[in-house]
Amino acid sequence: MTSTDSHQAPRVTDAEAGRIAFAAFVGTALEWYDYFLYGTAASIVFNRLYFATGDPVVATLAAFASFAVGFVARPVGAVIFGHVGDRIGRKRSLIITVTMIGVVTGLIGLLPDYTAIGVAAPVLLTLLRVLQGVAVGGEWGGAVTLAVEHAPPEHRGRYAALPQVGSPIGTLLSSGAFTLVSLMPPETFDAWGWRLPFLAAIPLLFVALYLRRRVEESPLFTVLLEQHERASLPVVEVLRDSLGRVLTGLCASLLGVGGFYLLTTFVISYGTETLGLPRSLMLSATLVAAVVEIAVLLVFGRLAERLGPGTVCVAGSVASAVVAFPVFWMLDTRSAPLVVLAVTLGVACLSVPYAVSGSLLTELFPPHLRYSGVSISFNLGGVVSGFVPLAATSLMAAGGGSWAVALLLVGLSALTAVGGLVGGRLRVRDEVSVA
Repeated sequence: MTSTDSHQAPRVTDAEAGRIAFAAFVGTALEWYDYFLYGTAASIVFNRLYFATGDPVVATLAAFASFAVGFVARPVGAVIFGHVGDRIGRKRSLIITVTMIGVVTGLIGLLPDYTAIGVAAPVLLTLLRVLQGVAVGGEWGGAVTLAVEHAPPEHRGRYAALPQVGSPIGTLLSSGAFTLVSLMPPETFDAWGWRLPFLAAIPLLFVALYLRRRVEESPLFTVLLEQHERASLPVVEVLRDSLGRVLTGLCASLLGVGGFYLLTTFVISYGTETLGLPRSLMLSATLVAAVVEIAVLLVFGRLAERLGPGTVCVAGSVASAVVAFPVFWMLDTRSAPLVVLAVTLGVACLSVPYAVSGSLLTELFPPHLRYSGVSISFNLGGVVSGFVPLAATSLMAAGGGSWAVALLLVGLSALTAVGGLVGGRLRVRDEVSVA
C-alpha cells in the first residue's frame, strides 16, 4: 500500500474539490460529445454515405468496424498521455487531449463523402477516428485522477462520479443534436445537415480550453514533484508491477462502456434497420436513458462512499444481467413506450458500475502511477468494448437473434462483477488534507 502523508499535501477544501470536479466534468462532457457523435453517425449516416457497398448489413458492419478502430487507438493515447500526466502534470495532458479531439471532430464535419472522393472518404474517416481514439485515451483517466486527487478521502465517491456524468451529458448533446438535424428533409440531412453537430465541436473547443486552463494541478502531483517521486517510465512500471491490477480495472470497466454502446449504438441500428422503427424514436430513447443515467451516477457515486465501490460495482453488474433478456424482449415488441423503457432500464442498470469505476480504478494504483494505470486499464477495456456493436451485429447477421445479443450483455455483466469483486480488495489509499 502506497500512501502520501496528509501533512505533506496542500490543503483542499470541499468547495475547491467540488469546483475542480465540476470543471473536470464539463471538459469531459464536451470530449464525450465529440466522441459519441461518431457512434450515432455510424448507425445512421456513415454506413450509407462513406461505406457504400450496396449491402446494408455489410455497410453497417464496415461503419461499426471504423467505430471500433477508435477504441483500438485509445490505449495508444493512454500510454502517451499517461506518461505526460505522471511525468509533467495532469492539467497539461488534459489541455492537449481536449484540443486534439475538438479539432479532429471538426474535420470529420468537413470531410467529403464517398460519392465525392471515392475510397479516400472511408480511409480518411477511419484515420480521423483513430486520432479521436488517441485523444480520448488520455482524457478519462486524467479527469477522474484530477477529481479524486483534489477530493477529501471520505468524499471521493461523489467527486469521482462527476466526471462520469460527462458521459450521459455527452450523449444528450450528441443525440439531441442529431435529433434536431434529423428533422430536416432526408436529402438535406444527407447533403449537409448531419455535419452541423460535428462542426459545433469547434466553438465548444474554446469553452473546454477556457475551463481546462482554470483547473489547478493535483495537490498529490505537486507533492510528487517536491519529493522527486515521479516514475521515470510510468507505463513500463504499471505493466511490469501491476498487471493484475490493470486486468482488474479492465474487467470492472467493461459493462459501463461496452454495455452502454450495446444499448445505444447497436440498439439504434437494430431498431432502425432490423425492427423498422423510426430513427427519431431510437434517438429519443437514448435521450431519456441519458437523463436517468445522470441521477443513477450521482446517487450511486455517493453510495459507494458507504458501501465501497467494489460492492456497488458487483450489485450493478448483477442487476444488468437480470434485465438483459427482458430488455430485448421489450425492444422486439416494437411498442414505442416499451422501446423507451427497455433502453432506459438497461442503461440505468449498467450505469451503477460505471458510477463507481472512477473511484474503483483510481484506488487500484498509487499516485505516481495513477494516471497511467487508470488510463491503460480503462482503455484496454475500451478496446474490447469498441467491438461490442460489431459483435452484436455479427451475431444478428449469423441468425442468432436478439437472445444472442442479450447473452452478450450477460457476459459483459459477469466480467464486470469479477472486476468489482477483486478491485474492492486491492484498494490503495492515500490521504489529502481538508481545511
